[in-house]
Amino acid sequence: MKEFDGYVGVFDSGVGGISVLAEAMRALPHESFAYFGDSANAPYGEKSTEAVRARSEQIVDYLVSSGVKAVLIACNTATAAAAEHVRAAYPHLPIIGVEPALKPAAVSPASDRILVMATPMTLRLEKFHRLSSEWSDCAEVSTVACEGLAARIERGNLDAPDLKELLERLVGPYRGRVSSVVLGCTHYPFIRRQISEVLGDVTLFDGGAGTARHLAHQLQERGIAAESTEPGLVELRTSSTRPGELDLYRRFLDAALAGC
Repeated sequence: MKEFDGYVGVFDSGVGGISVLAEAMRALPHESFAYFGDSANAPYGEKSTEAVRARSEQIVDYLVSSGVKAVLIACNTATAAAAEHVRAAYPHLPIIGVEPALKPAAVSPASDRILVMATPMTLRLEKFHRLSSEWSDCAEVSTVACEGLAARIERGNLDAPDLKELLERLVGPYRGRVSSVVLGCTHYPFIRRQISEVLGDVTLFDGGAGTARHLAHQLQERGIAAESTEPGLVELRTSSTRPGELDLYRRFLDAALAGC
């Protein structure tokens, strides 16, 4: 038997996708998940499109060869760079991606001035430009390429002064100028409180819950949803050899499941 038979494979450049994994676990408590964080190669958002695509293809190949029944790309950058390519390679496998939650922000009555926080690559690729063009008539949309932020979150210690200083540099200039913020990287939900402390009274949007609902729909539609009534299993793996990396992953998962 393959090691992840019947699991849903989930991957990201590092800890960020754990925010989406937690939403999927809440939506699908009887499913089992195999999470792979590519922390040895993080962050994806500051690499070339070709490098992210090649690495994403390698990880999907690994998950498929291990027996997963579906793949969730829990990374905005990897989704934009590689989703179409891996779907073409595995046309019969459900492959779910994420994208910045610009649509729910744009249709929200309170969101007339939206700031999209995302990695440089996510903002650079055509997928985001199409999304932005589709919803820019509904609200004034600004973007900020948060270079270095995902890498900083990877290190943990999210209440340290240097993280607050980085956020001040990146988004502090938008204080009082925006009504809502789209968290366009799966790392960013882990610092919702810190972002609010910098920007003040803004509404934060991320795509994790919507992605989990889409995954649930795909599994049901294809007849491959878990039939067990027992809680599912979760396996965490990483490409990093840094001591304590998986302990860090578990702390992030515990925080995400606790709603922090």
